Amino acid sequence: MNFVTHLPRTVRGHNAIWVVVDRLMKSAHFLAVNLRMSMTKLAQLYIREIVRLHGVPSSIMSDRDPRFTSRFWQALQEAMGSRLRMSSAYHPQTDGQSERVIQSLEDLLRTCILDHLGSWDEVLPLVEFTYNNSYQASIGMAPYEALYGKRCRTPLCWYQDDESVLVGPELLQQTTEKVQLVRDRLQAS
Repeated sequence: MNFVTHLPRTVRGHNAIWVVVDRLMKSAHFLAVNLRMSMTKLAQLYIREIVRLHGVPSSIMSDRDPRFTSRFWQALQEAMGSRLRMSSAYHPQTDGQSERVIQSLEDLLRTCILDHLGSWDEVLPLVEFTYNNSYQASIGMAPYEALYGKRCRTPLCWYQDDESVLVGPELLQQTTEKVQLVRDRLQAS
């Protein structure tokens, strides 16, 4: 777990991204947050978006962000049965995996926002989907493939590259274009 901070404040009030990476499957969740959120709200978000989908992790590695070192967070994880492992001052990047994911996330967000896809928190779900549906050399497949036994279907898979197809509603067309752009940016990154 880590935070990407110092992002421009969005219309929805978000100014940071909480990055949660599964060390085994390499899947990642990118949660738009406001750094002023209470620990109670962060805990609710954690349960709603991480525990709901993956269960309680046996261990959590994170930096020494004050949110993760708080008594509330430590008590919550202890009650859930998770072991907290914090990076040390001498090895602040103990988990290079999350730093690599964050680097890819930042590259993708930067290029997507430059391409006028909207506010970064609007693009974030598509960035997460594209990241998790893309090949990861460390596991030899996409994280979704490791989790579900196959890659997830996207609007880009609904027709062949040469085939000209009118894609339904405008929202689907826009989503298809955004997913294609994010996918291109991920390959470039």
